[in-house]
Amino acid sequence: MKLTKRGHYSVKALLDLSFQPPGKLASVTAIAQRQDLPAPYLEKLLIELRRAGLVESVRGAQGGYRLTRLPVDISLGQILEAVGETVDPLPRYQPQADQAEDWATLSIWKRLHEKMKTALYSISLEDLYYDARSWQAAHGEDASFVV
Repeated sequence: MKLTKRGHYSVKALLDLSFQPPGKLASVTAIAQRQDLPAPYLEKLLIELRRAGLVESVRGAQGGYRLTRLPVDISLGQILEAVGETVDPLPRYQPQADQAEDWATLSIWKRLHEKMKTALYSISLEDLYYDARSWQAAHGEDASFVV
């Protein structure tokens, strides 16, 4: 599985929001600046994340985005799913009926897919938050995190 720009930026945005005090709003511009992301693209991703129920937005001069749940209740799998990321093994691949090796390979990929999917849904935003905090502590308080 390769994490695309969509998935990478979405995880960075939600991780940024997890660093905010509970209930505090963060503007698209502020998140984009802190995470070095293009604001227009980030805004589109945040709309998708809002539709998936992971963030909520408040309009107005003091508006912005915040998480709808605690970071422990948001999984990496949910974030990636919200922006259309997939971990499907060999999409649209159908092995030939007379090729046992093809079926064995497909079986292996299907098993790996299930394990990876289980792992993605078991890693919470809180886990990533603590990983990022540990990285910051090791590199100095002013260091920004990278997902």
